[in-house]
Amino acid sequence: MPLPNCETLLLNLEAGVLQVTLSRPDNRNAMSLAMVDELRAVLAAVHGDLSVRAIVLRGAGGHFCAGGDIKDMASARASGADAYRTLNRAFGSLLEQAQHTPQVLIAVLEGAVLGGGLGLACVCDIAIARQDARFGLPETSLGILPAQIAPFVVARIGLTQTRRLALTAARFDGSEAERLGLVHFSEPDDAALEARLQQVLSQVRQCAPQANAATKALLLASENAALGPLLDSAAEQFAAAVTGAEGVEGTLAFMQKRAPKWAE
Repeated sequence: MPLPNCETLLLNLEAGVLQVTLSRPDNRNAMSLAMVDELRAVLAAVHGDLSVRAIVLRGAGGHFCAGGDIKDMASARASGADAYRTLNRAFGSLLEQAQHTPQVLIAVLEGAVLGGGLGLACVCDIAIARQDARFGLPETSLGILPAQIAPFVVARIGLTQTRRLALTAARFDGSEAERLGLVHFSEPDDAALEARLQQVLSQVRQCAPQANAATKALLLASENAALGPLLDSAAEQFAAAVTGAEGVEGTLAFMQKRAPKWAE
């Protein structure tokens, strides 16, 4: 599985975990169109490879992501509304793709988690933040809209809280993000952050990769699909899983009181 060459990302694949570090530290890892394209290419490269058990997103230089790149917006100004529309929609396509990646997607959040950075955190399966990280939706304070981010934030924390945050551009910390349900854990320092990440990765490794991918797809489908057809489809998937290689190995390992092969 060759990974693409990247200029805005640092990649490290080890023991089934792909570490993806946003690496534009001079501007707090603001999301440029080049970074969007590279992230999409990385997700596409590993999409069918379930030997990659988890993808960890984090930022270089003490920040996760400070939002969209103002330089890209300035460049688009010369081309008019169509260029802005294309630029904005590209980020939404990244969020859709990240939401549906079959691997477990984990965000490690430090420093600035603003605008598009907050949106990216909202599509991760598990989010771990430092307590002193700074979250916010600053778009309306700049006279613009959180256009591609808003649906994902609403799905994450609900309409009422999203309205408050988007219509005030209020900043809040990791502890508040945990209270809102935007992140799952908020930790006091780097050591605790890394310990929590390793705990989560250890838990992920206990789960069968194909079962995780199918479960993630089922959970996402449950938001909008009609219940009866969804349960019919889920029953078919259950039958396939329990008679498939992972189901056979998992039940046999349980009976033999040993770890299944994927957890070794």
